[in-house]
Amino acid sequence: MMSDDRPVTLEFIAAQLQRVLSEIRILRDDVDVLAAIVRRLDNNQALMLDELRAMHNQQQRTAACPGPRRKVDMIV
Repeated sequence: MMSDDRPVTLEFIAAQLQRVLSEIRILRDDVDVLAAIVRRLDNNQALMLDELRAMHNQQQRTAACPGPRRKVDMIV
């Protein structure tokens, strides 16, 4: 906080503006990182959904297949 006896100069305003711009750059970098994380998670979710659909279709084909049933070991 500034005291009343010191005037606000253009140098002071410029320094404060530089500080604010620097903080905005840092926040923008943080947002970029978070957005990249969300995009990665979103892509993983879509791929997982495709995998689950494929597994479901595979199980339906196996269940609909006539003939002797064979034991299938689950891969974990």
